[in-house]
Amino acid sequence: MGVNMKMIQQMQNRMAKIQQELEETVVEGSAGGGVVVARVTGSKEFQGIKIDPSTVDPDDVEMLEDLITAAIQDAMTKATDLSADKLGALTGGMKIPGLM
Repeated sequence: MGVNMKMIQQMQNRMAKIQQELEETVVEGSAGGGVVVARVTGSKEFQGIKIDPSTVDPDDVEMLEDLITAAIQDAMTKATDLSADKLGALTGGMKIPGLM
């Protein structure tokens, strides 16, 4: 029984370390060839957005909205993939509800 508890504690420690790494890692998603770049952490916390001024056209706000949405979706997908990779190594590829 003591061995199992030790293994659980080790797994909890590794999980905490991975979660800290995800919180500190920033990934970028882009759209329009990089004219809009969104930044999120590996734990999916939105950090900011950068828009090339040449992209701003007051007569076509809808295009800018679409580019922003696409950049954020791209960043979130990359954050999800990063999280799955790091947590997958810990869980041996098992999908544990609430972790991913």
